[in-house]
Amino acid sequence: MSDFAPVPPVSVVLVSGASRGLGLAIVTDLLERGVKVAAFARTVTPELEALASKYPEDTHVGSVDVTDEKAAQGFVKEVEARLGVIDGLVNNAAIGQDSLHVHTSSDRIAQIIETNLTAPLVLTRFVLRRLIGKGLKGRVVNVTSICGQRGYQGLVAYSATKGGLDAATRSLARELGGRVLVNSVAPGFFASEMSAVLGASQLESIARRTPSGAMTTPDDVVPTVRMLLLEQTNINGQSIVIDGGGSI
Repeated sequence: MSDFAPVPPVSVVLVSGASRGLGLAIVTDLLERGVKVAAFARTVTPELEALASKYPEDTHVGSVDVTDEKAAQGFVKEVEARLGVIDGLVNNAAIGQDSLHVHTSSDRIAQIIETNLTAPLVLTRFVLRRLIGKGLKGRVVNVTSICGQRGYQGLVAYSATKGGLDAATRSLARELGGRVLVNSVAPGFFASEMSAVLGASQLESIARRTPSGAMTTPDDVVPTVRMLLLEQTNINGQSIVIDGGGSI
């Protein structure tokens, strides 16, 4: 029988893309549960600043573009000095797409891939090197999308990055051999963020086909992220779809 010890709940979590929406909801939820949280985004919103003021001892906030490798790594070092070693990482930062593939420029495709796939892989590598180097265990949650598993027009490059991150999740979980639990959550469409791409009629069609009858909201996703970070679990290398059954 194996005596491999389980991965403990996280104590210091880094959340990228934390200024609004799902990222902000994840930060809020973790702080309310006594977890120390480092949060960055390209622009720090008043809502994120308010959280930092409410939990000054447990929060470290910064304005960082996730594609700026040096800035992101500098932020990680700041967090370690102030809150301690990061043992939880939520890769949430991403940009969307608003055009059919044939109308999407090469520069825009490169930008989507850099932000949604390359940057989180580089940040994850940096955090894991420091964590494992200290002989510690941890957890990673990648926020992907149902677009990584199902096809939707107007979201080709975006879907490719989210599917790629799901694939990386599985391989990384295998590679780390249980020292770090690596999973992804794949939400369905957030109406407020995707409506510009899909249009009202397509959103209505998605909601109509969803057994729960409702679009996904950040509040639907937060409990699963919390579980993957804080609860004793042997879930590893999985992509958990949260879409009310719309993709079945």
